[in-house]
Amino acid sequence: MKIGLLGGSFNPIHTGHVRMAIEVRERLELDRVELIPAKQPPHKSAQDILPFDLRMSMVEVAIAGIPGLGVNPIEGERPGPSFTCDTLTCYRTEKPQAELFFIMGAGTFLELENWQRGMEIPDLANLAVVTRWTAAERVAGFIRDHWPQAEELGGDQWRFPSGRMLYRLDIPRLDIKAGEIRYRWKERRDLTLLVPDAVRAVLDERETEIVQYWGERI
Repeated sequence: MKIGLLGGSFNPIHTGHVRMAIEVRERLELDRVELIPAKQPPHKSAQDILPFDLRMSMVEVAIAGIPGLGVNPIEGERPGPSFTCDTLTCYRTEKPQAELFFIMGAGTFLELENWQRGMEIPDLANLAVVTRWTAAERVAGFIRDHWPQAEELGGDQWRFPSGRMLYRLDIPRLDIKAGEIRYRWKERRDLTLLVPDAVRAVLDERETEIVQYWGERI
């Protein structure tokens, strides 16, 4: 089975996240893409991060009924920061027969050297790096600089010494940022098409709880 893994704080999940999962699943013909909310994102301030269970609930309703998408609470089951290398190691232990594809944007890929054991990730899973045309050459340069033994196969594909693959995918992307969603929500602005309708309903229904983290609405 070919499983794509899309991690993030999902604070909150928005339409761009969902669309990325769908696009990568189709392009790489994956059996399933699992969205993985981080319990404690190591690279972000925890001050405005909603509780894990609430973010999980929003991911569940956001992808409900979409074929091939699922959500996995694996990072909520571990203490401490949610490091990707630990998550991938757990997946490989629990699903040894699965072929894993870790999904990330090009900007995130270019920051791997700053992650906990980030440069080991190509040893643990294939990579699906979503780019825009302006970032394509930077991705190729980063691979040449950090994995000089990686074999460029053409068609925006590389094979690492571990045998894992990197696929660079140019797909339609929606330039939506979770921080902008939080700002608009606080100002009571319309979030139509920025977040799935079911997520918008959760944000309104649980306003009393959410303002404790995002601040009072105007």
